[in-house]
Amino acid sequence: MASTSTHIDIPHSPEQVWQLIGGFGSLPDWLPYIPGSTLGEGGRVRTLTNAGGETIVERLTAFDEGSRTYTYTILKAPFPVTDYLSTLTVHPLPAPGTARVEWSGTFTPTTATDEEATALFHGIYTEGLAALERTLG
Repeated sequence: MASTSTHIDIPHSPEQVWQLIGGFGSLPDWLPYIPGSTLGEGGRVRTLTNAGGETIVERLTAFDEGSRTYTYTILKAPFPVTDYLSTLTVHPLPAPGTARVEWSGTFTPTTATDEEATALFHGIYTEGLAALERTLG
């Protein structure tokens, strides 16, 4: 099993950041390469469309509003992995009005090496958090 994690510190309150990213269907609001998200099963499954028109289906497995975190698995995606589990969390920082956003994941590569799969998801997380920072201004 492989894993990766990255974070970004943002000069916005945890509440502001969570308001933008805390909804399971909110990826199109801050992630440009995911222009479409449709929720199903009472908001527990999201069907995403990426910029290339590919479909990704993910299931929410844990959600904690108070801790500003959620965890999800991939049910269907064009990625060379299985057993994908990812968590997105907004942490408060000591400085008022600042937050740390952490995105992490574990997965088992199938048609890629551990290094290739790790680089793929590390790139997705890093680019995604940079897009979040741009969206928040």
